[in-house]
Formats: sequence, C-alpha cells, structure tokens
Amino acid sequence: MIKLFADYHTHTIYSHGKGGIMDNVMAARKKGLKEIAITDHGIRHFTFGVKPHNIIKMRQEIDKINESCEGIKVLLGMECNIISTEGDIDINDNIRKHLDILLVGYHMMVLPKNLKEAAKIYGKNYIERVLPNLIKGVRKSNTEAMVKAIRRYNIDIITHPNARINIDTTIVAAEAKKAGTALEINSKNNEMSVDFVKAAANEGVKFVINSDAHSPNDVGNLSNGIKVAIDAGLDSSQIINAVQ
Repeated sequence: MIKLFADYHTHTIYSHGKGGIMDNVMAARKKGLKEIAITDHGIRHFTFGVKPHNIIKMRQEIDKINESCEGIKVLLGMECNIISTEGDIDINDNIRKHLDILLVGYHMMVLPKNLKEAAKIYGKNYIERVLPNLIKGVRKSNTEAMVKAIRRYNIDIITHPNARINIDTTIVAAEAKKAGTALEINSKNNEMSVDFVKAAANEGVKFVINSDAHSPNDVGNLSNGIKVAIDAGLDSSQIINAVQ
C-alpha cells in the first residue's frame, strides 16, 4: 500500500488556478496531508505566468501561514519552463532565493528565450505532431534540453514527463537519478504511463505523485497517480512523498 503525505504541485490564482494559497492549504489539511507546495506557472508562461512582483507577496503569505497553521507545512515553489535547447528555464536568482522547491517541465504556451529557440522547440514540435516523418531528431533535441536543465539547475521535480513534448524518459531518468531530481507521476493526466514508469524506475530514479491541482477541490487528489505507481511495481521507498 502506498500512502502519501504531501502534494508538491498545486496552482493558485497567482497563475492558472481558481483558489488562493490558503484555499489550497485548507484543502490539503482536509485530505490529511502534512505538506503542500504552491507551484504556480513560471514567469514566461503566456497569460498564466506568475508576475515577478507577486513572488515576495506569496512568500510573505506562506510564511504567515506556516507560523499560524499547525499540522501542515507549506512550501513556495514554481513550475518553471524549458525556454531553450540549451536547457535555460524561466527563473533568475532574484526569484530562486524566495523558493523552497523548484519544478521544471515542458509547456507549449511559453515565451522562449528568443525567436531562434522558438523555432527549435515549439515550431518543430508542433510540426512533428502533424507530420511526424518530416522533422527528424525532435525527440533527441527535447531530451537533450531537459538533460542540460537538470545539469544546470538544482531541480527538485520534473513535471509530467512526456505530457507536452516527446522526450526519452529513460535518458532523462538516468540524468535525474544522478542529480537527485524526482520524476512526477501526474494524477491529472495519464501521460506518465505504467511502461514509462517501469523504464524510468530501471534507472534508479525517485518519483513523486502530485495532483497538478488547478482548483482547491483537486488538491490531494492523488489516486490516479498511486494506481500507476502500483501497477508499475513501485514501492514507497521509490516515492519521495510517500510515508515510509
């Protein structure tokens, strides 16, 4: 049996969510969780990215909650985006110093580093979806960008591998294992299939099961991810937010 104590991937009104920070915290407490991370979208996400000037406001709100709310620990994080084939992500030191946890993933609605990178990442991936035989090496390029990001940044979690852009999960898992980065089994979507989890697990990487909640009602809804983990043969020791 796998029992989870934390949900490390939730969104609020500061980006693409429908509730405030405290709404998510209260929902997590109601579900019996001991930890929750507020991880709104990175600053270069179109429309939904966190506004940089809100980071300090969020930090202060979370600090106050941690001082007054017993029984649960609240972390401030961000779900950052790959914005170049060199593994750049949309964060800087002024933002990073306020965060407790760093998540990184691929999203398609993101402002890339420059026009050249827009063509390399988003242009080719859109074409590959429609004409898969026309563009060669897209999967390899996507994978290399993720590997470079893992090497460059102290990333805690890679979110929804394969959910937005095609990558080689095994190669990413091997690099994540070296860096101590966990791969997410996302309960909101089914892109991290049982076969993907098995392949990644063979590399010795750790996993995390998250809700990717965009409303308080979805915080702590982790049953889909738990089922994938169980079907893949994982045990609690392989999952960073599982009770040991």
